[in-house]
Amino acid sequence: MFQSFESLTDPSQGRERVAKLRRLMEETGMDGFLVPRADEHQGEYVPPRAERLQWLTGFTGSAGIALILRDSALIFVDGRYTLQVRKQADPQTFTFESLVDSPPPVWIEQNLERGTRLGFDPWLHTVAGVRSLRQAVEQRGASLVAVDNLVDLIWEDQPEPPLGRTAIQPEAFAGELAKNKLPRLGARVRDIGIDATVLTDPSSVAWAFNIRGSDVLHTPLALSFAILPAEGLPQLFIDERKLDIETKAYLTQLCDLRSPTDLESALAQLSKNAVIGLDFGLAAEKLRLIVEDNGGRVVPLADPARLPRATKNAAELEGSRAAHRRDGAAIVNFLHWVEQQQGGKVDEITTVEKLEGFRRTAGDEAQMPLRDISFDTISGSGPNGAIMHYRVTRKTNRVLEQNELYLVDSGAQYQDGTTDITRTTIIGTPTAEMIRHYTIVLKGLIAISLLRFPAGTRGCDIDAVARLNHWKAGLDFAHGTGHGVGSYLAVHEGPQRIAKTGTEKLLAGMILSNEPGYYKPGSYGIRLENLIVVEAAADVDGGDIPMHSFETLTLCPFERRLIDPSLLTPDEQSWLDTYHAWVQRELASLVSGDAAKWLEEKTQPLEG
Repeated sequence: MFQSFESLTDPSQGRERVAKLRRLMEETGMDGFLVPRADEHQGEYVPPRAERLQWLTGFTGSAGIALILRDSALIFVDGRYTLQVRKQADPQTFTFESLVDSPPPVWIEQNLERGTRLGFDPWLHTVAGVRSLRQAVEQRGASLVAVDNLVDLIWEDQPEPPLGRTAIQPEAFAGELAKNKLPRLGARVRDIGIDATVLTDPSSVAWAFNIRGSDVLHTPLALSFAILPAEGLPQLFIDERKLDIETKAYLTQLCDLRSPTDLESALAQLSKNAVIGLDFGLAAEKLRLIVEDNGGRVVPLADPARLPRATKNAAELEGSRAAHRRDGAAIVNFLHWVEQQQGGKVDEITTVEKLEGFRRTAGDEAQMPLRDISFDTISGSGPNGAIMHYRVTRKTNRVLEQNELYLVDSGAQYQDGTTDITRTTIIGTPTAEMIRHYTIVLKGLIAISLLRFPAGTRGCDIDAVARLNHWKAGLDFAHGTGHGVGSYLAVHEGPQRIAKTGTEKLLAGMILSNEPGYYKPGSYGIRLENLIVVEAAADVDGGDIPMHSFETLTLCPFERRLIDPSLLTPDEQSWLDTYHAWVQRELASLVSGDAAKWLEEKTQPLEG
């Protein structure tokens, strides 16, 4: 199994560990210390060694930060984790705050005591993040102090840095050779008149060098940094123990291979009287300090690989389509199997294991094996489905009861594409309320799917489209409508997203998720998710501006028993019938037996 069901946390340990941290704070003259969920690359995907927030608090979510003071301890999380954090962290030790409504700079500006010395690890905070923190701290008459990581000093069994194998991503899947990508990135550095930039995001390094790794769970990243100079060869800072002979020979033709321990000295040497570009939203504050402490000047520069990586080329898009056909067949087999189960007969862990088995079979048959899942499967029955990023463990596992909703959000990593799909189904008979809420969520997904929008539109401009029917009904959901998705890379990829904070323009070739939801705490959750790709829209007679639209990639029927046709408009029903007919055509030859009959029934035109 790619997924573990062991509990990763023990809330009872939080009090003792916070006490240890406070004793060390006192010894080092700190009145507070910040513990983000981050590593030196500032990414969402971190190795076990960097799970400091989880170790200290018990909270296992993918975003959050703890602020430990002498007499209080706070955990800041966003709306996805408001229920989860209360289950995983000790409420007697921690206070829970909103990462959106009252993030640390806001809370600090309103509450921090004058004279407080607040410590932070400059490797674990971005340049922009530290600027915001420093402004808030100093406004309170306090000070922000860069220190060695205090959690590392008390975490006795902290794991070692990962040494996962690194491999070459072939041109057939990458669509372009690295020897052509790297000079283009270097030209970008040269054209804006700076001496070099640092690639800090391992996804950008993976894309630029056409490599994939295995240093973090479910995401094929090789944790590494790269320096891209205006002139000359790039430098790649990666532990050579991760490289076999072939991969090392390949990389030595593209760059100077350096040890990760050489990064600070190499950047310091390069910085003398030089101008270095850093992405202030991605690069660690430590990198800025190195440059400026060695006579260099730092200027803001967006990661030059980020947009090229996000706008998929023809080979990457065709790979994604192929991956979604195989994945769709696996999901159809799985949902057919779920529907055969009676309430109380199977549990959340059994369903996860069964789904992974179907994915392995689909990949093997196509000679494109399942490399990994793209994240821990969210398998939530009844009230567990209302926990947006629920992760089933042997302690939380529950059976799928009769007349309950079951939410499954899952994805796969194939070498030709990354998938992410959510479906919600019913064991037994749904209530009228369940049907109404499911149909409202489906209307949100269809609204995005049908959307045409001017070129240059941003994700924040269309996020409300998915919520209009929710709002009419007095409902909403506390997560974005969509995130970017990589090409055999991170299932959550920036900078593109459909959300209130999605300020990046949606460009042709960008893959995103389309996933509205509704969550009734203590009862059930509903989320429906397809992956979509931005494409140039067909011209309309009389139109005078370029338009974009979305192509749907995901292939899987929606649950007919949960749809109220009377709530759908003619355009919505037409889209749904057309989508289901397409699913049937694409998947009919990939499933057989009773599953094929199930697919045919589920994809029939909806009766109004």
